[in-house]
Amino acid sequence: MYTEKVMDHFQHPRNMGEIENASGVGTVGNAKCGDIMRIYLDIDENQIIRDVKFKTFGCGAAVATSSMATELVKGKNIQEAMEVTNKAVMEALDGLPPVKVHCSLLAEEAIHAALWDYAQKNGIVIDGLEKPKSDIHEGEEEEEEEY
Repeated sequence: MYTEKVMDHFQHPRNMGEIENASGVGTVGNAKCGDIMRIYLDIDENQIIRDVKFKTFGCGAAVATSSMATELVKGKNIQEAMEVTNKAVMEALDGLPPVKVHCSLLAEEAIHAALWDYAQKNGIVIDGLEKPKSDIHEGEEEEEEEY
């Protein structure tokens, strides 16, 4: 069901923890499944991501996508970090089961939320960055559940 890379990042997550006085912190959740992901960025004066950490409350796929997302943005500049999409996270993990694709969306949104926080703190605009959602389903129409 899960690829070897997903299992490796779940069992041995990279960059787990938090950064005190982070340059940017982004938190997003998924109300439907209960996953919450927080990404911390330490960005230097050249807008390079020096360090990145995460804290995730969720399933194994949520932990694995958080771990992989931090690996993908570490050492990149903020514009390159903007290009890390949920698809890139999934490809780096050699795929996710369809029911776990939302975890990769959380990772992308958490990166964007941390970059938004950094931009707000520094009074800058990051090309292509929009105000993040606190829940990845924000703005979707409520679906009627049948019982």
